[in-house]
Amino acid sequence: MQLGIVKETRPEERRVAASPTVVAKWVKGGWEVAIERGAGDSASYPDSQYEAAGAAVVDRQVAWGADIVVKLRPPVMHPDGTCEADQMREGATLISYIFPAESPALLERLAVKKVTVLAMDQVPRISRAQKMDALSSMANIAGYRSVIEAANRFGSFFTGQITAAGKVRPAKVLIIGGGVAGLAALGCAKGMGAIVRAFDVRPSVEDQVKSLGGEFLTVKIAESGEGQGGYAKEMSKEFLEAEYALFREQAKDVDIVITTALIPGKPAPKLWFADMVELMKPGSVIVDLAAEKGGNCELTKPGEVIEHKGVTIVGYTDLASRMPHVASDLYGTNLLHFLDEMGGAAGHKIDHENDAVRPALVLEKGVKSWPPPPMKKAEAPVAPSIRPSAAPALAPAPVPVATKAKSHGHGAAAKPPSKTVGMVMAGIGIVAAIAFVALRYGKADALASESTRELLQHLTVFVMAIFVGFQVVWNVAPALHTPLMSVTNAISGIIVVGGLLGTRTDGVLHSSTIVAIAATLFATINIAGGFLVTRRMLAMFRK
Repeated sequence: MQLGIVKETRPEERRVAASPTVVAKWVKGGWEVAIERGAGDSASYPDSQYEAAGAAVVDRQVAWGADIVVKLRPPVMHPDGTCEADQMREGATLISYIFPAESPALLERLAVKKVTVLAMDQVPRISRAQKMDALSSMANIAGYRSVIEAANRFGSFFTGQITAAGKVRPAKVLIIGGGVAGLAALGCAKGMGAIVRAFDVRPSVEDQVKSLGGEFLTVKIAESGEGQGGYAKEMSKEFLEAEYALFREQAKDVDIVITTALIPGKPAPKLWFADMVELMKPGSVIVDLAAEKGGNCELTKPGEVIEHKGVTIVGYTDLASRMPHVASDLYGTNLLHFLDEMGGAAGHKIDHENDAVRPALVLEKGVKSWPPPPMKKAEAPVAPSIRPSAAPALAPAPVPVATKAKSHGHGAAAKPPSKTVGMVMAGIGIVAAIAFVALRYGKADALASESTRELLQHLTVFVMAIFVGFQVVWNVAPALHTPLMSVTNAISGIIVVGGLLGTRTDGVLHSSTIVAIAATLFATINIAGGFLVTRRMLAMFRK
């Protein structure tokens, strides 16, 4: 199948739907890729790089005539006066941002040509679809860039300074909204040395804010703002009044405000009013990431930078596009995973049972398929402690659950020993019993008897160690196996010492010497592996 990458025509748009790296993966996967001439120039991806990746550089009409057309922004009027939607081949597929709730006229135009439309802005925010979530990818970039734009217009340091000329206090940053963009802004501002505070109506965001080193602000009203799809919901009047009071208090103290609050399918909520702007110190900066949807600040002018009583208000609507090189690569990677989810070049299809693809289907061969029907959800297992009681006549067959006595104590039941393990344990016991009988009652002289007693002692300890060790390790949670392996370095060290002491140096190669050398070798291997595992484990905790 042919994949067409077209050039974005909005004046402020510098991104392209895929980087040469992504195109090379598409070509390797069997796609025939055609890209419009000059599509990647603004993102610093010249045509030569796409040709080297295996794509054909073609004219606009050829790219729009592909089986599947991919782009970023929804189709708009082309500078030559034609509508991009009219360039689509009848029965083809379009994958881009669509914003279906706001684009009924565009959908009608595409429906006339019986186009199948998949909206990247409708990919659900579920764990399985994270690699396809283009909104989160772009929000991450926008959040980072918002701090850069604020720093560019702020007349002081972000981090505190102590110099011979005096002391400079660190900047104080307030971030409204703890979504992907807000957390990205928080991490960037904190990394630059600022004092960062964040507010969100969702209590679940508090831990994320604190983990990044920020201070979480809240109001004294118990009301959750958790909405669908990872977004916040509209709050009650009482909550909003308390929220506004908090913002007015913060406005007097902070230097930079970054707003990121959005509600799907609706204009951005107004959270920062003119009187709050006037409470801020001269030289302060507001960056409104919701400017494209009307803005969270009452004075925001989308696409412009204005100043009100000494406070700069940045209303850029193209923050992600101001980093086009990385933004194009990330968006293309989202598209790559999205097309792979649909079967790739060989088995491309729309699976209506796929909970990562179906929500993004807006038109199917011209027929409107949005909003999607509710997807079937698998029932979550109920913990034994909160399992509801039921009448005996209606109760299902009892399901065995691990009791606390048989659990390893880390949130999952201990796995019962398998038959194979039981057979191994039985075999060790039988061998030990035979050896015990043979050595205990066999004929031997006095010297051999002394050796027999020592061997029996060691054999008994060995068998007991196997049994006890098995019982202990079997009940350890799988999540703890890695640190458990690293701790065995100490035991292996004892084996190495014992092996070295057991090596005879009388010039004769004894069987005990061979065993000691083998024990030393294998224990050394275990020590080396243990240190390697420990190093990898500790590296996970390094920033």
